[in-house]
Amino acid sequence: MIDSHWALKLLTWLEVSFILIVGAVLLTLVIMYIADITQNTHAIRKNYPVIGRFRYFFEHLGEFFRQYFFANDREEMPFNRADRSWVYRAAKNVDSNIGFGSTLDLNEPGTLIFLNAVFPIMENDALMPSPVTLGPFCRTPYATNSIFNISGMSYGAISSPAIRALSHGAAKAGCWLNTGEGGLSPYHLEGNCDLVFQIGTAKYGVRDLNGNLSDARLLDLAAKPQIKMFEIKLSQGAKPGKGGILPAEKVSAEVALIRGIPEGQASISPNGHTDIRSVAELLKMINHIRNVTGKPVGFKAVLGEKNWLIDLINEIRIHGIEAAPDFITLDSSDGGSGAAPQPLMDHVGLPIKESLPWVTALLTEAGLKERIKIIVAGKLVTPHMVAWALASGADFVNSARGFMFALGCIQALQCHKNTCPTGITTHNSKLQKGLDPTNKAERVAAYQYNITKSVAMIAHSCGVAEPRQLKSEHIHIVNANGFSVPLDDFNPQPLIFTPHDSHFAGNKTLTKN
Repeated sequence: MIDSHWALKLLTWLEVSFILIVGAVLLTLVIMYIADITQNTHAIRKNYPVIGRFRYFFEHLGEFFRQYFFANDREEMPFNRADRSWVYRAAKNVDSNIGFGSTLDLNEPGTLIFLNAVFPIMENDALMPSPVTLGPFCRTPYATNSIFNISGMSYGAISSPAIRALSHGAAKAGCWLNTGEGGLSPYHLEGNCDLVFQIGTAKYGVRDLNGNLSDARLLDLAAKPQIKMFEIKLSQGAKPGKGGILPAEKVSAEVALIRGIPEGQASISPNGHTDIRSVAELLKMINHIRNVTGKPVGFKAVLGEKNWLIDLINEIRIHGIEAAPDFITLDSSDGGSGAAPQPLMDHVGLPIKESLPWVTALLTEAGLKERIKIIVAGKLVTPHMVAWALASGADFVNSARGFMFALGCIQALQCHKNTCPTGITTHNSKLQKGLDPTNKAERVAAYQYNITKSVAMIAHSCGVAEPRQLKSEHIHIVNANGFSVPLDDFNPQPLIFTPHDSHFAGNKTLTKN
């Protein structure tokens, strides 16, 4: 009897609950219907009340599911499925071999073709990437043989578990990790990897109470053995001409403390350095930071208008080769790990395929190519693009989004909304639980290792012993008629000054086009 009594009560409760739920749903639909037909802002909702709302729901879901159901292997942007899949396999140390031929259209203009040698380099003759030294005139130069490194991603823009995984992974891989402009967090230091400290326009982490550059803070940072170099960020690929953007919901108490800004308020950096308004001031700032820290200093920029770089080289001629920046980090207009206005992301700045060959030619003709190292970034996440960059004059390649894929990024395009489903770009602790720093550190290291290994494989196929021996002569590029031509013929670089002035000396002046 007791069991029957409780069963009857349960059925009654379920019946009442069902009626209440159905009633609530119907009431909600009525309210939505009335709201839709009385509003005058959205035509679809007015013409198709309630049903029209599903448009926004499915549009949102499309961000997550188009890559699985609707996009072909080679068509999705910003990264197609084939490239993402390669990174995922590399990060997991899964076999990257494919069967039955490539899905790449070899007739597509712009396709790269590496010229294999009839006698490739044997495995016994293969070499590790040769070491490169940055800052030969510094008190503490930096030497590394890593060709592929982690580009600037600030703590705040990405989560603490993500930074921890990158730090430990970089240490395992022997590559550097750029801090991004958000300052130095304890998570950057945790893995004891090599760090490049980035100085943005707001000077987070190196600013005094008035927001000016602080030599005391520079000295504190330089005293940390993990920090190997300093990078002045003039501009970045996602938003040339605009400073960093960190939405208010991502400015936690810890982020605010590290950056020296108010908690819960959007962190919008100035669109330029107030104390660097000319190439002379840029060179002066580089030398000031280098003198204070004793470590290599360079700058990061997206190339657009080019004459300022010619002016910079003329300024170096005045002050001497020691005054030159130790490196230039050249970002591409198709960079994009940070939040940015779409007009800037879509239409401002030159892509790396145009800017890198030009900068290489400029420094070579000025006699500064050995003095000023070139670091490139911008959508270079696969071996063939890293190999192209090295062959085109880069000394190092940086990647942000490649390592985000290694961390588990699914390209959900939620980076700026604090709703990243993989925990990489969110400070929501519930979402961060899915990102295990220990496991992801292994994937970061594996991705870096497999990129290096695969670039070396391309180099050996081309008949050179190691990746840094790749040259533009090893590459053809498909032109508009579907046939390939030498890379140098496709994109010839004009001389920017007379041949007799081709070496760095005295007060010779370069001429502008």
